[in-house]
Amino acid sequence: MIRPGALKLYRAATGLLEPFAPALLEGRARKGKEDSARLAERLARAEVARPDGPLVWLHGASVGESLSILPLVERLRSERPEVAVLVTSGTTTSAALLAQRLPAGAIHQYVPVDAPGAARRFIARWKPSLAVFVESELWPNLLLEAKAAGTRLALVSAKLSDRSFASWRRRPDAARQLLGSFDLILAQDARAAERFAALGGVVAGEADLKFGAAPPPVDGAELSALRSRFSRAPLLIASTHLGEDEIALDAVAALPDRPPVILAPRHVERGPSIVALAQARGLTATLRSRAPEAMADVVVADTLGEMGLWFRLAGTAVIAGSLVPNIGGHNPLEAARLDCPAISGPFVDNWAAAYEGLRAAGGVVLTSPDDLSGAIAADLADPAAAHARAGRARAFVDARDAEARAGLSRILELVPQIAS
Repeated sequence: MIRPGALKLYRAATGLLEPFAPALLEGRARKGKEDSARLAERLARAEVARPDGPLVWLHGASVGESLSILPLVERLRSERPEVAVLVTSGTTTSAALLAQRLPAGAIHQYVPVDAPGAARRFIARWKPSLAVFVESELWPNLLLEAKAAGTRLALVSAKLSDRSFASWRRRPDAARQLLGSFDLILAQDARAAERFAALGGVVAGEADLKFGAAPPPVDGAELSALRSRFSRAPLLIASTHLGEDEIALDAVAALPDRPPVILAPRHVERGPSIVALAQARGLTATLRSRAPEAMADVVVADTLGEMGLWFRLAGTAVIAGSLVPNIGGHNPLEAARLDCPAISGPFVDNWAAAYEGLRAAGGVVLTSPDDLSGAIAADLADPAAAHARAGRARAFVDARDAEARAGLSRILELVPQIAS
């Protein structure tokens, strides 16, 4: 295969850096950014046995992308049980959630670093018949090694940020070769389809796999127990990042009629610092992990796998990741599927298409950080209007979920061809 100059340079550079990968990964592990017990997976040296028969590999970089894969994994396991399923992701949080949510028989591994040796070992070990990448994960070494080994390739929920699109346009030959490797490209929306087509990709349609998922699960007994403990429906502050906790807690402290608050940080290790921030504002606070039954002005939900519980309890949810720039917002669909009224900040680029549809349907409130307290107070003052908004969001998401399930069928059409 003749490769464009940009891909040759990339392969050469990653090859030169590969000997330093173990030390870099160990440094990241010391900072909590890698799982120190599973660093071998990042170098494609894990000893997990490969199941016999055909194998489908699905990759999502972080939490949102990984969870969007679950409906496809579940359909593969139910409709094609003879096909093994490997799911890779790149973050410790996504790995923890997938450990809870993957169906029996599916294997999780950390994605290897995109270096020539690691990519070659990974593909040689797992021998995927089909590889499905979600959103914008274009790792040249992994893609080209898989293609050279005869793996079918699909890119779904495909999107490109402004920065990525501009970068690939400066390397048109490399973009054309990488995108030409895919047997199926399903764009996240019309804008993404135009961008991939401009770079030489053949886009077969649109499908956003972040739609089509089931509502997050819940422990019914725990839900009943917590409902009896809360005197009124709590306010949920979901998935905060550094810099957002202060904004959310200031908004809560300013409420004249304050409900109980559940604050769920995106990274649970920040729980103690959030308790301190709440106490500095005159609010009582407790950690869910240390005192599961304790009540306070603010319950810091420093636990994983309980978002289905919080959305079902909440009277209103603030979807964070949207209150400060450069995060891009988080998933507003889980709240909609559970009829929970949602409020977001203005910075929602990662979910722009979903928010555009929700806004058009009258299904979400977007507010500035300075006005967050007022937006929450409006929902508290008129819960009927808030829940009518949630109903409109639910109707919009239900329709898009049906479209996404049709997109899953397009992907599954590739499986019989490789498993017969």
